[in-house]
Amino acid sequence: MYAPFFGLEHPPFSIAPDPRYLFMSERHREALAHLLYGLDAGGGFVLLTGEIGTGKTTVCRCFLEQIPPHCNVAYIFNPKLTVPELLRSICEEFGVAHAPSVDGAETVKDCIDPLNAFLLAQHAAGRNNVLIIDEAQNLAPDVLEQLRLLTNLETSERKLLQIILIGQPELRAMVASPALEQLAQRVIARYHLGTLTAEETRHYIAHRLAVAGWQGPPPFARRALERVHALSGGVPRRINLLCDRALLGAYAANVREVSDAMVRQAASEVFDAAPAAPATRGRAAAAWAAAGALAGAAIVAGLGWALYQRPPAAATAAAPSPASAPISPASPGAEATAPLPAFLARQPADDAAAWQALAQAWQAQVPAGAQPCAALPADGLRCYRNRRASLSLLRQIDRPVLLTLQASEGDRLVAVLLQRLEGESATLQGAQGEALQVPLAQLAPLWRGEIATLWKMPPELPEVGDTAAGGAWIDQQLARAGVAPAGTAPARTAPAATRRARILQFQLAQGLTPDGKAGPLTLMLLNRAAGVQEPRLHAGG
Repeated sequence: MYAPFFGLEHPPFSIAPDPRYLFMSERHREALAHLLYGLDAGGGFVLLTGEIGTGKTTVCRCFLEQIPPHCNVAYIFNPKLTVPELLRSICEEFGVAHAPSVDGAETVKDCIDPLNAFLLAQHAAGRNNVLIIDEAQNLAPDVLEQLRLLTNLETSERKLLQIILIGQPELRAMVASPALEQLAQRVIARYHLGTLTAEETRHYIAHRLAVAGWQGPPPFARRALERVHALSGGVPRRINLLCDRALLGAYAANVREVSDAMVRQAASEVFDAAPAAPATRGRAAAAWAAAGALAGAAIVAGLGWALYQRPPAAATAAAPSPASAPISPASPGAEATAPLPAFLARQPADDAAAWQALAQAWQAQVPAGAQPCAALPADGLRCYRNRRASLSLLRQIDRPVLLTLQASEGDRLVAVLLQRLEGESATLQGAQGEALQVPLAQLAPLWRGEIATLWKMPPELPEVGDTAAGGAWIDQQLARAGVAPAGTAPARTAPAATRRARILQFQLAQGLTPDGKAGPLTLMLLNRAAGVQEPRLHAGG
């Protein structure tokens, strides 16, 4: 109803599932990292808990999107089952045939025996098996005990079944009870998904508006945004309900900005209670959950383009030196006043000048006519490209990047240097050295996630790979970043298994997908944590 009034293509805060609106906060990414870590952890339980509406299903569906092809997955979303019903459901999800040994009287053994045979055959074929149970707080104690017994299905090398339990906070209390101590001892990873911070709430609202077609600052007054966070407790589903009703109220009043009073009125309507005074996220979340005020579905995961896809994750860094300080505009007074389309229209079709600007940020030069990624390793620089990056990733790697943007003329693409990123503002540098500061929301329709950037590595190491020299360098960086155990000599090459474990530890701490491999993203953040001097995007970094 209100979408055309605000110039939107569709309602931005609908509670209907829509993968275009994927938003992963730092906590969501950390939760996802714990689930992915569990895939290769050799069996046992992984627990993911969170209040109603915090995005557990979002994380779960993101997880399902990233499960490797060699994994079989069984997903149980209605766990109010008896032990026989659960076992039948698991067999059916895995496609395991089962039948009663005596007509009309199927036993637990009639399901477990064929399931065990299936798991053994899949293990022999090099496949892993994952059982995901949603709303696991509804599992009966005897069903939880049966799940524990399923983790006894194993070979001499590893357990055959990885079980992931997703549920509300009471699941943690259930697992911590003395009656389930044996199960608790088999939990290899657990994560409690918290609510959004005030800053993340602003990012979340801006993200959904941008996907719906909004351009410019969000149509919420500053106090209104603060009120949304306070009254919703930072829970995404509650933010949706509240913002949707507040925009409807603004439409009814024929005004294009949502005020603090409109948000408070909206809360009294959608939550069916008098608006509460601002409180901490935890107390507000608990109060609203107790009131039973929520309904509908949360945002769901998908693979959307995402300027506002995720807020930033923190990365440990050393204080910047002059060599690693953020880049200033190319010349005094170069701040452009022309709008973004005109700025992009002036950029050349080829990206040579943009690459030269990026190289200069790293105190390097690209020889005339040379391919940058082939020439720059001589200066100890490596290229990193990503066609599906997000704003969160830009903040996380915190270094100048080339953005591929759509110019105003048709579908022409141009490369420009993103030299500064502060809050909701970005500073771009053009081919002639001119700089333009623009709101991030203006970049959303023009950027589809393609970036290129540089990172440092010793020039004498052509590849990290599995070489002895590359392994020694990684061990040294891990030690400098504080990952290696105390007393380990920085230059000593660790065994491959030990190195992989340390990389996994570092990746989990940084919110990266934990695979134990030293890929470009891992090495970029490892350099930062080890104090390597590099140019920065953020002035305060």
